[in-house]
Amino acid sequence: MSLPKINPTKTITWESIQLHFEKMKAVSMKDLFASDANRAEKFHIEWNNFLLDFSKNIINQETIDLLLNLANDVQLKDAISSYFQGDIINQTENRAVLHTALRAKESANILVEGVNVIPEVYSVKDKIKNFSNEVISGNKKGFTGKPFTDIVNIGIGGSDLGPAMIVEALQFYKNHLSVHFVSNVDGDHVNEVIKKLNPETTLFVVVSKTFTTQETLSNAETIRSWFLQSASQEDVAKHFVAVSTNIQKVTEFGINHDNIFPMWDWVGGRFSLWSAVGLSVSLAVGFDNYDKLLKGANEMDEHFKNESFDKNIPVVLALLSIWYNNFFGAESEALIPYTQYLQKLAPYLQQGIMESNGKSIGRDGKQVNYQTGTIIWGEPGTNSQHAFFQLIHQGTKLIPTDFIGFKQSLYGNKDHHDKLMSNFFAQTEALLMGKTEEEVKSEFQSQGISGEKANFLLPFKVFSGNKPTNTLLIDKLTPESLGALVAMYEHKIFVQGVIWNIFSYDQWGVELGKQLANSILEEINSKEIKKHDTSTSFLLNKYIFK
Repeated sequence: MSLPKINPTKTITWESIQLHFEKMKAVSMKDLFASDANRAEKFHIEWNNFLLDFSKNIINQETIDLLLNLANDVQLKDAISSYFQGDIINQTENRAVLHTALRAKESANILVEGVNVIPEVYSVKDKIKNFSNEVISGNKKGFTGKPFTDIVNIGIGGSDLGPAMIVEALQFYKNHLSVHFVSNVDGDHVNEVIKKLNPETTLFVVVSKTFTTQETLSNAETIRSWFLQSASQEDVAKHFVAVSTNIQKVTEFGINHDNIFPMWDWVGGRFSLWSAVGLSVSLAVGFDNYDKLLKGANEMDEHFKNESFDKNIPVVLALLSIWYNNFFGAESEALIPYTQYLQKLAPYLQQGIMESNGKSIGRDGKQVNYQTGTIIWGEPGTNSQHAFFQLIHQGTKLIPTDFIGFKQSLYGNKDHHDKLMSNFFAQTEALLMGKTEEEVKSEFQSQGISGEKANFLLPFKVFSGNKPTNTLLIDKLTPESLGALVAMYEHKIFVQGVIWNIFSYDQWGVELGKQLANSILEEINSKEIKKHDTSTSFLLNKYIFK
């Protein structure tokens, strides 16, 4: 079954939400809290060790009811069933979307073209486990008989962003292996990485589904040439492994057939860390922790698949995003994790969200007449407070913001963690409450500021407040909770795409740039510039004939 093709703006509920928005757009959240002492009790969800407080949003119960009606109007329940059971929901590429199968229980039965894929998924997991254990234990050695000390992941897009984000996030759980990531085709990037490495003790993981990705293959070939300065061609088989579907090209590169980890076309690149693309994660933190990551994601899958929409964390987050994007006209959302471990979460989700839902053609093949994908950005707190929070507090743009915090620190330094979390709670309160003229005047009085100076400073010190936030409070950053967190945002992407009536799992816009780059590279090499717009021709001349 394919996804329904329902223009959300043509539903009865959409019109009702628009009328409701006219009543809500100037509502003060402070007034909403003042009139309902139980507001936080009503607008929160507790699940496992997650607490989502969404009470600091410009909503009332009618808002939530209408948004839930919209989810029903676009047949979200049926869409979720199609998603999980392997239907061809990525219709433009004629593929299922089944990254959820990669973390399903071994007893699951998930069919692709009539075949249960779970046995094959678990076969690959066993291969990852055995390989990881051999490398970590030191039993698998390099060409001079030394155990491996360093791992280099060579990939780009989801083949880099996913494992890099997870390895960074799980630093606390890391073993003795040092893991590096090479992605950009910029030669300075790859050379900065390899200059620190010993070829005798470095294992390279080349991640490319087709083994034709320009950036990845260029970096892999550069690294192989560097490696061959110290080793022979037959030693490549001991130091290079691949995650790919193109067995022929991988073996031509010199990689041993036994060191090829398969991928499937029903897993999109930006969701591929759950597949063998996560090999670098398993090497970095051990297979047991990698498996816990998958387990946490599976628990969120079950929550999303089975929970009623009003208590369903990904659904509620997606509906709130629709509310701000399509009715308030908010074009971006900020993600602020209050842990340095999650410093790569926003860049990772930029790809996941903006590549998935950056579409302007509906599932019916027609141009949409409403806003789709949101712009995602963010940095960890408290660093971000000293960077761009000024814009969120007093700027002219409405920026709904997710705050992600943990009750416990990993190293147990209570003094530091209490200071960190005091900022976490203070920022959402400040964004809600703002600061009135009366409060500023009272501060001036206590500080002895009066007269012209007070009158001049007054407007600059006033904060309007009423800035919406979601607060996600999690017990502790563990492999399980991280898996659940990432899966939560994946399902939010899915819900948004269903409501916006777009195909979330293709990325034709990415392909156009690749095609043009290949033809321009030929021109650079041949020094023969073909027909371009005048700006591109001018720039190519300046570059080629420099």
